[in-house]
Amino acid sequence: MDSLPFVKMTGAGNDFVVIDNRTLQLALSREQIARLCDRHFGVGSDGLLAVEPADQPDADFRMRYYNADGGEAEMCGNGARCFARYVHPLRRAEADRVRFLTPAGLITGDYVGEEVRVNLTAPTEARPNQRADFGWGEIEYHFLNTGVPHVVVYVPSAEQAEVVAHGRAIRRSPIFPRGTNVNFVEIVSNTRLIVRTYERGVEDETLACGTGVVASALITHRVRGLALPLGLKVRSGDVLTVDARAGSDGFRNVTLTGPAREVFSGEIKLA
Repeated sequence: MDSLPFVKMTGAGNDFVVIDNRTLQLALSREQIARLCDRHFGVGSDGLLAVEPADQPDADFRMRYYNADGGEAEMCGNGARCFARYVHPLRRAEADRVRFLTPAGLITGDYVGEEVRVNLTAPTEARPNQRADFGWGEIEYHFLNTGVPHVVVYVPSAEQAEVVAHGRAIRRSPIFPRGTNVNFVEIVSNTRLIVRTYERGVEDETLACGTGVVASALITHRVRGLALPLGLKVRSGDVLTVDARAGSDGFRNVTLTGPAREVFSGEIKLA
């Protein structure tokens, strides 16, 4: 294949290259994926989403997600919402719902007007109220895996947080052998948070991170007592909504709702 058809999508500023690989004839290398995501030499995005056929009767598709460095990741919340929007006309059923497989489990997407709500798998590995020195003095942090690993750090001002420098230091810490995403959270009110996220694989701050927003909301409910649902304003200015059913054994019925839309489509030559 000399050229690759693609769609560029965005979910609250978290942007993705989406390709249709339902025939499984396309096998992109890590280098090719990184180049497609490069903002100078490719389409430019935070990651790549590939639509593949599902091998289970309860799913319509399989979602493969690759970070901007070309490495495959288990899950991406905003990517899942963009994926659900992209496959809307490709569904077998007419209902306003789609189910797709990810390495993190089966995801359900519902179409709520112009927004998409995805029902995510239950979070794991909760480690709240931890303390460590990452290079600028001991701080409190909280850890939760919402499909991918996330650290949550509360800050008095999200605007003044040193997201890249501090995020990179925490992400590279030996405390997290697989690496981690890092969320800097300001509590604005009992219903609203501001979140800025340093993303592993992108190795920079992104305009939004769906799984990071989910981790931030669930941790805030657990350690600060704020009721769900919560609205979380991300760097793009959009507000995402997180809801869940909380119990003594953890969280169930976790949902993430927000915008997802196509920006443009085209073809690009493969290097």
